[in-house]
Amino acid sequence: MSETSRSATFGGGCFWCTEAAMKELDGVASVTSGYAGGHVENPSYRQVCSGDTGHAEVVQVEYDPEVITYDELLEVFFATHDPTQLNRQGPDVGTQYRSIVLYHDDDQREQVEAYVEALDEEYDDDVVTEIEPLETFYRAEENHQDYFEKNPNDAYCQMHAAPKVEKVREKFQQKLKQA
Repeated sequence: MSETSRSATFGGGCFWCTEAAMKELDGVASVTSGYAGGHVENPSYRQVCSGDTGHAEVVQVEYDPEVITYDELLEVFFATHDPTQLNRQGPDVGTQYRSIVLYHDDDQREQVEAYVEALDEEYDDDVVTEIEPLETFYRAEENHQDYFEKNPNDAYCQMHAAPKVEKVREKFQQKLKQA
C-alpha cells in the first residue's frame, strides 16, 4: 500500500459477493473478508452464522484515494446490494447479512451519512443501512478469502456473486482495473 492508502469497511450481505465486486476496482489494493459490528471477540464463521454474535459479514477495502475516492466506493457498494432489505440480501437472512457501513473517521461518517440521505430519495422503501464506527475488524478464516476467485463454479457464486461482478463491470467500466 502507498502512504496515501485508506481503509473502508462495508457489509452488504454475503462477504463473498461484496469482496468479488470490490476487487474489480482500480485503486483497490486489497479486500479482506471478515466480521465486525458485534460483541464477540474473534468470532468464527459458524458463530457469526448463528446470528448470536452481533457481527455482520463485512469486507475491509484498502484503497488509494488518489485513484478511487470513498464516494466512488460507496457508489459501487450501494449499487451491488439492496440497502432497503432489513437483515437480509437475497437468500441470506439474519442480522449477519445486514447492510452496514462501518466508518473509520469523521470524514467517512459525514460522507456516508450524506450519501445515504441522498440515496433514500431514490427508493420507495427506506434505506436501512446501518452507519456505525468501526471498533474492531476480525479477519475471516482463510477459506473465505478470495472465495469467488477460488470457486468460480460454486453454485452460490454463480447465482449471487457473478451477477454483482458483472454489474460492476458494466456500470463502472471507467473504474475497473486494467488487465
